[in-house]
Amino acid sequence: MLYSFSDFETNTQKALEHVRREVSFLRTGRASAEMLDPVVVEAYGQQMKLVELASISVPDASLIKIAPWDKGLLGTIEKAIQIASLNLNPVVDGEIIRIVVPSLTSEKRQEMVKELHKRIENGKAMLRDVRSKAKQEIEAQKGESGISEDDVTLDLEDLEARHKKAVDQLEVLLASKEKLLLTI
Repeated sequence: MLYSFSDFETNTQKALEHVRREVSFLRTGRASAEMLDPVVVEAYGQQMKLVELASISVPDASLIKIAPWDKGLLGTIEKAIQIASLNLNPVVDGEIIRIVVPSLTSEKRQEMVKELHKRIENGKAMLRDVRSKAKQEIEAQKGESGISEDDVTLDLEDLEARHKKAVDQLEVLLASKEKLLLTI
């Protein structure tokens, strides 16, 4: 039996999705609701994501508005945002929370680009790991009945092509996010 690439594809997609999520947390100096994805709020006796407790809108490039469905959670949400290490300062304004997103300095933009490269490199390492495991499984098939050396060679070539395609996706992500980070 030839190698089935379903596990490889599943693990590759998981790795790519993880890297996309990690990269989405990097601030570009422009407000977005995704900036608040890491915020976890202690509400109703459990840990809940902010999006489960409030409506989040972005009226312009430098402002985020949060309207909790339960107004009693205003203070709790404000504290959760402050302790989430996002360098954002929430301000309670009546029944909503406003967050002004400051523009990034040139130095901060360069730091973000370095962090972006680090996260992309970690993603490439995860992809290499996935490829390595698949390669071992393919090579373990040598000598099994019905599997020729050519079959193994073709599977290894296919593996490399699939791996390169995934790495190329990371490179595209890197280029687009870097452009966003450096755009003033």
